[in-house]
Amino acid sequence: MTDATHQPGTQGTPTIPASPSPWRFCVAPMIDWSDRECRFFHRLLSRRARLYTEMITTGAIIHGDRARLLGYSRQEHPVAVQLGGNDPAALAQCARVCADLGYDEVNLNVGCPSDRVQDGAFGACLMRQPELVGDCVAAMKAAAPIPVTVKCRIGVDDQDPEVALEELTRAVVAAGVDALIVHARKAWLQGLSPKENRDIPPLDYDRVHRLKQAWPDLPVIINGGLVSIDAAKTQLKALDGVMLGRAAYQNPGQLLQVDPELFGEAAPVAGERDALEALLPYIDERLQAGLRLSQITRHLLGLFPGQPGARAFRRHLATHATRPGADRQVLIDAMNMVRPFPERVAAQ
Repeated sequence: MTDATHQPGTQGTPTIPASPSPWRFCVAPMIDWSDRECRFFHRLLSRRARLYTEMITTGAIIHGDRARLLGYSRQEHPVAVQLGGNDPAALAQCARVCADLGYDEVNLNVGCPSDRVQDGAFGACLMRQPELVGDCVAAMKAAAPIPVTVKCRIGVDDQDPEVALEELTRAVVAAGVDALIVHARKAWLQGLSPKENRDIPPLDYDRVHRLKQAWPDLPVIINGGLVSIDAAKTQLKALDGVMLGRAAYQNPGQLLQVDPELFGEAAPVAGERDALEALLPYIDERLQAGLRLSQITRHLLGLFPGQPGARAFRRHLATHATRPGADRQVLIDAMNMVRPFPERVAAQ
C-alpha cells in the first residue's frame, strides 16, 4: 500500500504509514561499491534502510568461495542479496543458499547492461524474455522462504516501455514476485557503455507511476536519478518505495535523514563524526581478520561535503589508509582535520 491512501502530509510530504513497506527506502546494489564494508557503514547511518549486496552471479556462488562472496555482519539486517543469472534451477539453488545464510531477500538482476551480463545473456537482456524471468522467480520462490524481488529497467533498445514493462510485470506477478524495483530508464545494450546507461537514456518516472496504478497490490519501488531524501519523499506520494544508488554512496551523510524523515524515528547517531566513531571497533575487527584499512575507508570519502577540512580528510585517507600497518588512528587523524561549519560554531 502506498502513501497515496493516507492523508497527505504538510507541504506535500507523504504521511508515514503505521506499517511502512519493507522497501520504503533502499540503497541500491552497486558493483564494486556496496560490499559488506560499505553496508556496515551505511547501517550506522540508518537502521531502517534496506541494503543490497553487489550483484553476484549464480556461477560464482555455486562454484566459488561463498564465505567471501556472501559473508556479512549481522548488524547489516535488513540486507538483501542480488543475483545475476538466467537458469531457474541455478537461481533456485542460490536462493536457497542465501536464505540459509540468513539474508532477508533475494533479488534478481534484470537491469544491468554490462558486456559481461550480455555475454552471459542475463541482466537487462532478460527484459526480452519475460516468460523466462517468470520461471526464474517461480523457481526461487519454491526454493527459498524469503521475499523474492526483481530489479528491472522499463525496457531495452527499441522496446516500447508500455509493452515491455507490462509484459515483465505480468510474468513475475504470476510467478509470485514480492516486489518490483524499476530503474526508470531504458537500457541500450548496443551503443552505450554501462556508465552511459546510468545517465543518457531519459528518465520516465511517469511510466513507473502508471505501472503502480495498473498493479495497485504489487509493491513498486522506483530507482534512477534520485539524488536526495526530498526527491524520495516526492516519489513516495505515488509509490511504495525508493532506491538511491550513487547519491547514497557519494553523499552518505544524507542517510542520516532516512529514519527521521521517512520513518518518523530518531537517527542511530547524531552526525557523521559520531558514525565514524561508532565505526572504529568494526575497523579493529576487520583489520584483525586481514583486511586493509583502505578497503573500509574508501567508502567514507563522500562524508562532510563542503565542510571546512573535508578535502584534507579525503586526502589524508587516500594517502595514508593504503600504507602497510594503517589502523584506526589514520581515520581518527583524518576526522580531526574536519571543522564544523562556521555558522554551527556561532550557534554554539
